[in-house]
Amino acid sequence: MLDLQDDLTDIIDLSIRLKKDSKKGKSIQMLKGKTLGMIFEKPSTRTRVSFEVGMTLLGGHAIYLNTNDIQLGRGESIEDTALVLSRYVDMIMYRAKKAEAVHELAQYATVPVINGLDNREHPCQIVTDLMTVQEHKGHLKGQQFVYIGDGNNNMAHSYLLGCGIAGMDIRIVTPKAYQPDSFFVDAVKKMGVAVEVTNQMSQATRGADVVATDTWVSMGDEAEKAKRILEFKGFTIDEKVMGQAKPDAVFLHCLPAYYGYEVTKEVAHGPQSVIFDEAENRLWAQIGIMVTLAGSCSRS
Repeated sequence: MLDLQDDLTDIIDLSIRLKKDSKKGKSIQMLKGKTLGMIFEKPSTRTRVSFEVGMTLLGGHAIYLNTNDIQLGRGESIEDTALVLSRYVDMIMYRAKKAEAVHELAQYATVPVINGLDNREHPCQIVTDLMTVQEHKGHLKGQQFVYIGDGNNNMAHSYLLGCGIAGMDIRIVTPKAYQPDSFFVDAVKKMGVAVEVTNQMSQATRGADVVATDTWVSMGDEAEKAKRILEFKGFTIDEKVMGQAKPDAVFLHCLPAYYGYEVTKEVAHGPQSVIFDEAENRLWAQIGIMVTLAGSCSRS
């Protein structure tokens, strides 16, 4: 997220504009002849479909690569993988198990690298979510953002940085054992926004313009499912919790959702929920990111 510090507003504005243009029937084929290589160490419905459709709409082509298709993880180094793929494709999207692997690939690649998710951050999703908030609320700066759930996962970490960059106050509501990494909290405190981390659900959503959550059991945490469900008891966003937020507050969830755990279906499919606008905006936010990176690359 910190790599987006100077470009976040422009990317969101561009994404919204290209979405409107495309829906009006205007061509947005700004990446004709370009190829995106997509490395998936972790599977994803939304990430794969949105990037592939996005490159198609932009006039380019996307290649899906999982760990069975490439030598990465079977002996070839990340450095060599980066250098080889850079000879074939114009951009690389990497959905990785570890943040260190994304950083290493970006270090050696000679083309732009997009972080499609790692164990510490999920920047594409946060650009998407902030784009969705801007569409529904008209602006970002000064909004009160409340995240309830696992405070020590990639979504909470990225929300902290994203809200800080956008000028939004943020409250993380999470059990004591799942508080966010201090690196992300300290970074946001330097950005001049109000930051609160609490384990108290009483009035957790007071004054909230945006309420968000994520699954309690992320990929890789399946062995801890029973333990996590027990420890997160009482942190479900139901209609009572949502009712404490502002009347025009919106609800976000990056999906997939597990109803009855982090959120009830009544909230997720309720009048304040924008989760399916949010899901669609993965496409448009990533289009904005790819167009921005292609432009930066052509200027360098």
